[in-house]
Amino acid sequence: MKVTIDIDCTPEEARAFMGLPDVSAAQQAVVEEWQRKAMDTMSAMDPQSLFRAWMPDGGPAGSDGWEKFQNAFWASMANPGAKK
Repeated sequence: MKVTIDIDCTPEEARAFMGLPDVSAAQQAVVEEWQRKAMDTMSAMDPQSLFRAWMPDGGPAGSDGWEKFQNAFWASMANPGAKK
């Protein structure tokens, strides 16, 4: 025998019915703090430090890794139909 019961309620109603605490205010405070910290971090970053973190040779200010990347890109665009 199989019995199926469908309950139509909101998550808040389900939490109250099961006796769980309402933590929505605490959750909202945590999310707002994460957003504030993320925005502070984003505003403090400059493009050069992003390149330094993403590029293996430190980006434009590092060794010639960025220049090698550009040269390889432009060399591949010079004759796109050529077979290698």
